[in-house]
Amino acid sequence: MNPMPEQIRAYDAAAPDPTATETATVALGCFWGPDARFGAIDGVVRTRVGYAGGTDDDPTYDAIGDHTEALQVTYDPDRCSFVDLVAVAVDEHDPTGASRKRQYDSILFHHDGEQAATIAAALDDLPVDRDAIATRVERLDGFTVAEPYHQKFQLRSKRWITDTFDGAGYDATDVRESPAAAVLNAYAGGHEGASDPRLDGMRARG
Repeated sequence: MNPMPEQIRAYDAAAPDPTATETATVALGCFWGPDARFGAIDGVVRTRVGYAGGTDDDPTYDAIGDHTEALQVTYDPDRCSFVDLVAVAVDEHDPTGASRKRQYDSILFHHDGEQAATIAAALDDLPVDRDAIATRVERLDGFTVAEPYHQKFQLRSKRWITDTFDGAGYDATDVRESPAAAVLNAYAGGHEGASDPRLDGMRARG
């Protein structure tokens, strides 16, 4: 994929309205990898990375306090379900592996009781004793968006993609919230299936 600026704008304009989407939040270690992985899922509309799970006010990367690196996605429930997202989250990490730093803990957050029940069922289905599972299940009490240089990390290393967003007139917040950026970040991260014909451009890569 090598989209033109007008394709980026058209793709984002056609995305589902935020009121028609739902939200999921997970912590699976360093947030760069999950940001790319979840962007490859059909039905995921937007991704953003940040900090969650702690009590300290206004966490940052350099002063994360008792928070954990986390990924938040908005998704179209007509194209994928919370069950689907939890299945990917469980598959993407070792639920029995304890982190050495709270910053990289594994946490499956729930936004309501239905999500909590879905997560519990997924963990109960694992072929290990429940007591051996290190992944925590917590209610999401807040999410602080991370610094711009952490957003769409795989995409940021590809000049031929970032130049396109510059050409589309996007600033850092626009890129973070861009559905096209979520897909292209997954593509830049090497995830199979992270493509869309609406983002196939005709330019040669510079």
